Amino acid sequence: MAKDKKKLKPAKVNIKNKRAEYDYFVIDSYTAGIVLSGTEIKSIRAGKAGLVDTFCFIDKGELWVKNMYIAEYEFGSYNNHAVRRDRKLLLNKKEIRALQNETRTPGFTIVPLRLFINDKGLAKLVIGLCRGKKEYDKRATMKEKEDKRELARTMMKRY
Repeated sequence: MAKDKKKLKPAKVNIKNKRAEYDYFVIDSYTAGIVLSGTEIKSIRAGKAGLVDTFCFIDKGELWVKNMYIAEYEFGSYNNHAVRRDRKLLLNKKEIRALQNETRTPGFTIVPLRLFINDKGLAKLVIGLCRGKKEYDKRATMKEKEDKRELARTMMKRY
């Protein structure tokens, strides 16, 4: 008799770019696939990746992410990957053209917001079409967050 094998669910990987929320207004967001090698996906599943100082650019009709950190896989051999190489993102041509037209406008850029593993086990990157914040916008955002925290504290004290 064969035993029922339970499907092991991988740990939830959800790596955020916290700096992007602080520095940019997100106008629109897209979910893109990433072209990765074998050791890169293993490192991402282990949660060893970062989106700090990462940005996207369009070159010859293809969308690329630059400066994305994925740690070397500790059990990888000579097949290990470069830590900060350019990686291709997968979007439809229509979406890439729309992003390209929007980024021609001064002040707009494409920034990675979140890296996650979907239900099928594929790595996905949420990218956002963003506009940079001024210093006074950043202060207003910080004030709003502080006000929300204070309101939550007073509501918790009440109950």
